[in-house]
Amino acid sequence: MNRTPLLLMAALLLTACEKPMPFESAEMLAENPERLEELGLQCRDNWDKLGNAQCNAVTKAQRIRFMGKGTPYTPHPVEFYKAKPSGSSQRN
Repeated sequence: MNRTPLLLMAALLLTACEKPMPFESAEMLAENPERLEELGLQCRDNWDKLGNAQCNAVTKAQRIRFMGKGTPYTPHPVEFYKAKPSGSSQRN
């Protein structure tokens, strides 16, 4: 009997069932600057160990802390050129 296909199938099933590593969200990190700094240093030193998802959340949290949550600088549209009334066709 050849057990290689059976062992290969078992190994594939075990790797498919592995849970992904949990990571902290950007919003949670933005509220906790000590943890954000700690993870930022870890991402800088070894990005591959923490993984893309966690380090991307760290960079997003740093952006949220620096830029805010997207509040517009000008809350109303700015009119650069005022429209002339339609009845004024005279030139000065």
